[in-house]
Amino acid sequence: MDAALKTLADALGEERGTLEKLKATVSELDARLERERASLATTERARGDCHAEVRTMTQQIDHSREKLNRSRTERESNAAQRELEELRKLLKDREDDVQKLSFEAEATRKQVETTEAELAKVKADLAACEDDIQKKMVDLEKDHSATGVGRDALVKGLPPALYRRYEMIRQKRGFAVATTTDGTCKACNMSLAPQMFHKLRREPTIDQCPTCNRIIYYTPPVAKDAPPKDAG
Repeated sequence: MDAALKTLADALGEERGTLEKLKATVSELDARLERERASLATTERARGDCHAEVRTMTQQIDHSREKLNRSRTERESNAAQRELEELRKLLKDREDDVQKLSFEAEATRKQVETTEAELAKVKADLAACEDDIQKKMVDLEKDHSATGVGRDALVKGLPPALYRRYEMIRQKRGFAVATTTDGTCKACNMSLAPQMFHKLRREPTIDQCPTCNRIIYYTPPVAKDAPPKDAG
């Protein structure tokens, strides 16, 4: 019965883990999508600012050309030429920035689309299985509770000292009961003393394996099917 309880508890934990994993994945993807959208918005704003600077610099370059055309002395012409060249360099830098930010925005936009698709799939998977998992969990919890009630009823019929010994071994070993059929403990695969094995065979009694300390009792071997007789 304790083995059945463990099996039910493991199955319940597995179903609960599946559900929690899907929900955690949804939360993780939601957070990732929020970060990616925020990054895209930041990149788009930076690109917009660079576009504005490009427009401003283009106007300044037009103004510098006019100054160059209106210059009357070599000094004025040289100053206007230097100003024009500096503005052209700055304009080239800003145009490079716009191109770079455009590439970054496009890459982030594609990543947003990928994350949105992944999130939609996980949400669909969660919606498809959540009700079924919840139902399984309810059924498993009912079975676990019913088995626990049955176990409690059995415990009441056991000698207290034997039950305390059983629980102590179970807590240390995982399971407390072993059987023997041929003089070997089926739990630890170690041989029993011959006198112990003979006693277990002769009397309806229980003992403890001297190696693993589990409560042990004798079970007769399962009879093998007789070989078929030769025809004729």
